[in-house]
Amino acid sequence: MTPTRDHDSQNVLDEQVAYYRARAPEYESGVLPFLGPELSEALDAFRPAGSVLELACGPGIWTAQLLRHAADVTAVDASPEMLALASARVGAGRVRFLSADLFRWRPDRRYDVVFFGFWLSHVPHERFASFWSLVADCLKPGGRVFFVDDAYRTAEELIEGERSTTIRRRLDDGTAYRIVKVPHRPADLERRLEDLGWRVEVHPASGPFFWGAGGRRGEVG
Repeated sequence: MTPTRDHDSQNVLDEQVAYYRARAPEYESGVLPFLGPELSEALDAFRPAGSVLELACGPGIWTAQLLRHAADVTAVDASPEMLALASARVGAGRVRFLSADLFRWRPDRRYDVVFFGFWLSHVPHERFASFWSLVADCLKPGGRVFFVDDAYRTAEELIEGERSTTIRRRLDDGTAYRIVKVPHRPADLERRLEDLGWRVEVHPASGPFFWGAGGRRGEVG
């Protein structure tokens, strides 16, 4: 990748952070209306027990569900505005909130479970391997990972065509931002993770949604 492309990729990631910071007050009004109960039910069946790390926690929607099973949760997000919403939603009794850019952050401890909801699709292809290296660094031996996501992109958002992972999202007031949105296919994602040394089963759900669960190959049954 050329220096110019590296610079533009970072610019898109910076816009992505700015978008979610600005979107925090209106985030829940824009949640996909056809999101059914399957993902939540799959997470409950997974039972994320012990010490749980949540990456890109957003306004705490999933944090609240994690607390039904976890002994404690560390919730990380690049948006202080999102963290404020999450803290107001779940309190700070068993949750440690951290404001950090996940592409620069490193853990100060290890966890039984790493969870991320609707985040993986915002990781650029060129940072996919390094992100999963971070996930591995966050897990205790035998630790588990669970994620939910979607491949939803509208025609209006595809400013660089269907093959591009850079799209445009707008706030309610019309302000536009570029963000990353990778439309993962469950089977392809499962194979890509296997190549990186993970054993993760990725399950399609209704509509554009999917969820994955597993761990590092050789460490999970």
